Amino acid sequence: MPLRRPRLCLFLLAPLCFSSVLPAQSAPQSVTGFRDSAAEAKIEAQFLAVPDAVLAGQELKYLTSVPHMAGTPQDLKTAQYVAQKFRAAGLETEIVPYRVLINYPRRVQVTAVDANGKQLMSGPTPEHVTGDIAADNPRVVMAFNGSSGSGDVTAEAVFGNYCRLEDFNQLEALKVEVRGKIVLCRYGQNFRGIKVYLAEQRGAKGVILYSDPQDDGYVKGDPWPLGPWRPETGVQRGSVQNLSRYAGDPETPGVASTPNLPDSARVTPTNQPHIVSIPLSYHDAAPILQALKGPGVPQGWQGGLPFRYHVGPGGVKVHLVSDQDYQRRTIWDVIGKIPGTQDPDAWVVTGNHRDAWVYGAVDPSSGTAALLEAVHGVGELLRHGWRPRRTIVFASWDAEEQGLIGSTEWVEQHQSDLQHAVAYFNTDVAVSGSNFSAAAVPSLRQFVRDVAKAVPSPAGRSVYDQWKSSHPPQNEHRGSNATATDEDVRVGDLGSGSDFTPFLQHTGVPSTDIGSEGSYGVYHSAFDNYAWFVFNADPHFLYLQQMARVMGLETIRMAGADVLPYDYTAYAREIASYLDAAEKKASAAGLSHLDFAPARAAATRLLAAAEHASAQQAAASGDLNRLNHSLRQVESALLSADGLPNRPWYRHSIYAPGEFTGYAAVVIPGVNEAIDARDVSRASRQLVVLEQALDRAASVLAEAP
Repeated sequence: MPLRRPRLCLFLLAPLCFSSVLPAQSAPQSVTGFRDSAAEAKIEAQFLAVPDAVLAGQELKYLTSVPHMAGTPQDLKTAQYVAQKFRAAGLETEIVPYRVLINYPRRVQVTAVDANGKQLMSGPTPEHVTGDIAADNPRVVMAFNGSSGSGDVTAEAVFGNYCRLEDFNQLEALKVEVRGKIVLCRYGQNFRGIKVYLAEQRGAKGVILYSDPQDDGYVKGDPWPLGPWRPETGVQRGSVQNLSRYAGDPETPGVASTPNLPDSARVTPTNQPHIVSIPLSYHDAAPILQALKGPGVPQGWQGGLPFRYHVGPGGVKVHLVSDQDYQRRTIWDVIGKIPGTQDPDAWVVTGNHRDAWVYGAVDPSSGTAALLEAVHGVGELLRHGWRPRRTIVFASWDAEEQGLIGSTEWVEQHQSDLQHAVAYFNTDVAVSGSNFSAAAVPSLRQFVRDVAKAVPSPAGRSVYDQWKSSHPPQNEHRGSNATATDEDVRVGDLGSGSDFTPFLQHTGVPSTDIGSEGSYGVYHSAFDNYAWFVFNADPHFLYLQQMARVMGLETIRMAGADVLPYDYTAYAREIASYLDAAEKKASAAGLSHLDFAPARAAATRLLAAAEHASAQQAAASGDLNRLNHSLRQVESALLSADGLPNRPWYRHSIYAPGEFTGYAAVVIPGVNEAIDARDVSRASRQLVVLEQALDRAASVLAEAP
């Protein structure tokens, strides 16, 4: 059982309440970026004393009391609740509306018949388990896909496994025709929107997305309500927007969809599929899969249902009806600010999204509860006279589930302000268990580790120690195609699928993303509710408290540092390793004549400039404002004005979501994706773009005073 935090601890003595789980330290540790580490350590101790597990649990209970999908009256109530908490902590707070295109379902229907016309299933079956009444709430919206096309189609079914690019290629090799069919895709391995995108590219009429018990159901362990895994009727909702093309309001890429934006500024969406897609439980998918004829599935395609899978076609005809109500609807971000005293134009932004497909206890309300307790702690510092050097912005984003919309519209509205923002700190699925994990740009990896060393873990010792010993599996949001180079605890790369995307990959703000992970089989279902959370994830809300402390400490340190604590030598070495891997891949693909030498030379120049800047950071003398300005501009220098080929909204030359993954990062994406496509001309051009970006970054660092 996790150790309980003592309920009654005096404000100044509360840091000692965890003395039983933290090793004693003979002297205060140095805090990178601060001239006076002892003074900073006192401020941090005062902050760490405040976030409260009991309050976090109460906040979670309120936030999950009703379904609150983006744009609904219940969603607005959660915005008002968060705004009230921000104001109580002393933040300058506003609720910021945007008018965006999102869909709600009018009708969703799937019917399947066998070769003789006998009905095999009709659904979707409502989500239900004995012992969890939350799923029976009439306010639970039927399972559907955001950004799905509307239509009424009938066709033979085929099974596409995870519906990755390689899976569709395998079907082609088996001479299984996808054109004119309805493709059954299991969740996992890539973003659901990419599954639908690839199916549409291959000529499919529609897509059924289902959760296979091998991936998050009974094959993993006991399903809810006996355990954490997906029960038979559990459905994963979600957006099928093509996130790899651009994020945000489908009608306004690159432009903020403010309420008064004229129609002339809107465009026809190009990141939404036209075909029908419908999510199902494995209860509803099983009869279709079992009746499919055709070849047996290839190696690795067999799922967890108790019969042999076949790819089809033959044996099953499916009728899909999707009637989606697309309208411009109002969503609400909540923004709370604390003006900086010395460098107010340099923003530190910390956020998570608030909207949920249903109750969203883990995703995202665990993040909102942690955010509110971080704000609670910072509010106590304000009450005792502390003020940040830089401006702090706490943000509660809306409509993340529909395509990172709330954060993207705010970022697009504040492009000029964010040129000076020094960091964006994100959490989304903040707590689904006890295993801490993180992703970050390389310049902030050591920063995250150092913060984790300063926060106590409910499991004993520090978050860092627990993190190092747990080795959490790499999740889709924090994975990449890069080979790990860090000898220390692994900090992942930033792909997409959460609100850091517009900050880093569109605007060039250095970013991190953190979470505490565990067995989580009810993602995007009605079963992701308060009862599931208390039973499976965090019974005493101690990990909510932990995440509040980590988020808050990230914010306080970055907002108060005399010298911004970026590590650009690590960044430069990481980029050099990406070039090594890309050159090997090019050679293996028969593209050995590609010239990597200029980009390698630029990476070497970046490393030399980074080492120069590192010495200036360590000295912390002279004009620190000029030094910090140079340090901040490096990430912006890595942006490409033209963006990535075929998807210019993504402008970062080092990190982007993979064109065919949607979540996981592709490093040096312009180069790697051209190599994957065997496009020599594009690869050569992208090597030049990368070289220029690295030289811009090196020039910025070389000028650091």
